[in-house]
Amino acid sequence: MAKRLIDVDSILNRAKPLAHQHAHEIQPFGHIVKLPIALAESVCKESVENLNQLLADTMTLRDLYKKHHWQVAGPTFYQLHLLFDKHYSEQAELVDLIAERIQSLGGISLAMGVDVAEETRIPRPPRGREEVPVQISRLLEAHELILEQARDGAKRSDKAGDDGTNDLLVSNVVRTNEMQVWFLAEHLVDTPTVEAD
Repeated sequence: MAKRLIDVDSILNRAKPLAHQHAHEIQPFGHIVKLPIALAESVCKESVENLNQLLADTMTLRDLYKKHHWQVAGPTFYQLHLLFDKHYSEQAELVDLIAERIQSLGGISLAMGVDVAEETRIPRPPRGREEVPVQISRLLEAHELILEQARDGAKRSDKAGDDGTNDLLVSNVVRTNEMQVWFLAEHLVDTPTVEAD
């Protein structure tokens, strides 16, 4: 009988979570672990640096969409509430793709809000609610910054032979952001809503 209790205790101890563990980082931020992906470490390092900046800006744009989704007001509330949430989800997908590309190049992706806030080039909005034209203008400016950066990064990664990064930037980042700009910009066209001029 006593032997059975020891076995049960031993089994239960193995099933117990080992919580509250601490250790040193296994890879510091800003350092590359060379992976067998047929790219020079210098190419990976440059792409990781560029992608981390793009990641910080994309995470900021994603969060800006959610802020505006919650705070939008006025006669186009319903349409913009849904549109901002759709664009938020699409930006969230880009965040994951960019972060995973950074990791697949042997780098470490930014992940925490405080780090993103330090690195982003998108200006911080006020905490309060802004008018719709200001919200949309703020989003368009952020998109333009990201598109400039993505196009530059695509050219650089193409020249360096980093086809995976180039494909991500052109096929995902540029195309998604261009489409979202189109949908947003049309809301700032000053046309009559009831009676034609």
